[in-house]
Amino acid sequence: MIYEVKDLTFSYPAGDRKVLDGASLSLDRGEVLCILGPNGAGKTTLLNCMAGLLKPDSGSISLCGQPLAEMKEKEIAKLVGYVPQLHTPSFDYRVIDFVLMGRAPRTGTFGRPTAEDEELCMSVLESMGLEHLAEKSYLNISGGERQQLLIARAIVQEPEVVLFDEPTAHLDFGNQHRVLKRVRKMAEDGFSVIITTHNPDHALLLGDKAAIVSRDGSITQGRCEEIVTEENLEKVYGIDLKLMYVEELGRKACLVPEL
Repeated sequence: MIYEVKDLTFSYPAGDRKVLDGASLSLDRGEVLCILGPNGAGKTTLLNCMAGLLKPDSGSISLCGQPLAEMKEKEIAKLVGYVPQLHTPSFDYRVIDFVLMGRAPRTGTFGRPTAEDEELCMSVLESMGLEHLAEKSYLNISGGERQQLLIARAIVQEPEVVLFDEPTAHLDFGNQHRVLKRVRKMAEDGFSVIITTHNPDHALLLGDKAAIVSRDGSITQGRCEEIVTEENLEKVYGIDLKLMYVEELGRKACLVPEL
């Protein structure tokens, strides 16, 4: 088991409610877990707790069989990669240097990236068709390219699991599809993946497991076909969404009603 979250409770100091309340979920090796939920339900808070960035009020999180609360930051960083939904750097870097930052948990406090680290980064960029960006300024590339490079940085980190916080939120359709294909490929390569999204169709495309974070702070998890149902989606989004098999696509899709 990669992750096991049990009865997690979390409240922000100035908040008037529990953002997470008795939340539980699990993730095995090579699985993709797609987390759905309305705005403000606590999806990002959950990921931040699982990454060790926030400390829950109660409950437990186990990472690769170890209590997360007893692990040091560097230990967590070796096991968990994090891809935020938006990244605006404070300084400019060459793209290759930005990706190299993913090797930081694998180097000593005063260590420097080795030739092997650089070779790994170039290999990952080549596998993603991004090698032509290596010498470019990170500030002078598109949002879609930045999102792909955040994924590249997580891959070179060589973690056991990668957490994606709404990675398609600011991307056009083409780049959304590329990111989802990369997520699926990562699972095939042995990574465990958790991805939050507002789009139920992404869960249908990725398959595997799905979970819904409710406004009361609880989580319902199961196989995608058990969780992503018309009844559950109406409760989450408050509209009459339809799940229909589209023969031309060869899959079930989530469709919205007329305006």
